[in-house]
Amino acid sequence: MLRAELARGDTAAETVLPILRHLVSADHTPLFGDEILARIRGMLEHLASQLLDALAAAQGSRERRPREPEAVRTLARALLDDAALLTHLHALSLEWQLAERLEARLSLDPVVPPLLQALVASPEPETQSLAMRLLGAQARWRQGQRRMQCGLLELPAEQLHAALLTLRSLAVGGIAGFGPEDEQAARAEAALRRAYDESASRIGLAARLVMGLGGAAVTALSLEHGGVALFLTALALGSGQPREAAALCTHETQSARLALSLRVAGLSPTAVQEQLVQLHRDVVLPVGLDRLDANGAASILAGGRYGRA
Repeated sequence: MLRAELARGDTAAETVLPILRHLVSADHTPLFGDEILARIRGMLEHLASQLLDALAAAQGSRERRPREPEAVRTLARALLDDAALLTHLHALSLEWQLAERLEARLSLDPVVPPLLQALVASPEPETQSLAMRLLGAQARWRQGQRRMQCGLLELPAEQLHAALLTLRSLAVGGIAGFGPEDEQAARAEAALRRAYDESASRIGLAARLVMGLGGAAVTALSLEHGGVALFLTALALGSGQPREAAALCTHETQSARLALSLRVAGLSPTAVQEQLVQLHRDVVLPVGLDRLDANGAASILAGGRYGRA
């Protein structure tokens, strides 16, 4: 039954990307103009604006002036073609949506959940420093999500690399407001790569903090205690899935994947049930989950098609 449920979840998950790309790229989507689509569009345009700012800086312009709307749209559409980037932005949107929902339902602070608050007060200097830096990153992320923005240097390395290649390919052909600028694009790319440190990004800090917990990392697998950011990070690390797949697990159509992932990550069947109910009050728990150990759950999860690292 779990294998069948996972297969149904795979089918639903595999339709997300092509539908999402179509809807985000559509000029008029009144029937689908929901928050997720608007947020992804906003983040794509913000990323495009930051790339164009970097290109302008490479040309020697020290003034930050509004980019031409057509240039922003052209670059945003080009970025939309990158499947990994689109998946990442979708995961960020799901994460923010979940954080807002839990803040309203449980009064769970999206910036300083109880676990992070405890780590900030840790007697270990390194842990305390990481926790403080993550707290600041979470606050900036919250502000950015409210504006439907995404920091360019907050992207995972693979997505940043793809974005820079997209900028270069368009710059060589000329973007609205810019002539063909191969040399300037190379300088812009080099400057951004020098400024980039994946381990200092919000997601990088969360991963370092969770890994630093060692065997206590399982405490982050409580939404009410760990908060959404640390929960998703711990779930991804503990189950061996990309963080984007962990975010999608929280959707109501993916309850089997979430249950299996939590079991693989080390939660007991009772704790798995508690987390599923926290997310979806009316969820129907998979039959036989209480008889499934972590190895059995890992075997079933590995047979799924979606979200393999």
